[in-house]
Amino acid sequence: MKCFQKQVKLKPYLRGFHLITDSITDAIPEINQINMGQLQVFIKHTSASLSINENADSTVRTDFESHFNKMVPENVPYYKHTYEGADDMPAHIKASLLGASVHIPITNGKLNLGIWQGIYLCEHRNDGGSRNIVITAFGV
Repeated sequence: MKCFQKQVKLKPYLRGFHLITDSITDAIPEINQINMGQLQVFIKHTSASLSINENADSTVRTDFESHFNKMVPENVPYYKHTYEGADDMPAHIKASLLGASVHIPITNGKLNLGIWQGIYLCEHRNDGGSRNIVITAFGV
């Protein structure tokens, strides 16, 4: 079994949903040594998340942001955790809903995503800054 792991600092992104598939694959070219395995991508933050979804039509990412902002609004009077800004508590909730990691099969040295799938960084803060992710690839 082969195992590779890297920690990567992503550039800062604006609030929203962003395709980072190429950043992931560029950071760990060793996946081409794995015939059959898994890639795990983990984000080391509580106010941003990861997801897999549509990679072709950017309006999907815009609609995600609009929907999540309606589903988990800012300035709700029952929020107690408010000292880091109006966007902070909703960011924690959104991150919990989507999750901190994604797993993708590796087949013949490549990510085995569907034709219209990509890895999203879901930035839930207005000024989240750069985000750290850990990428682990393992297999035979």
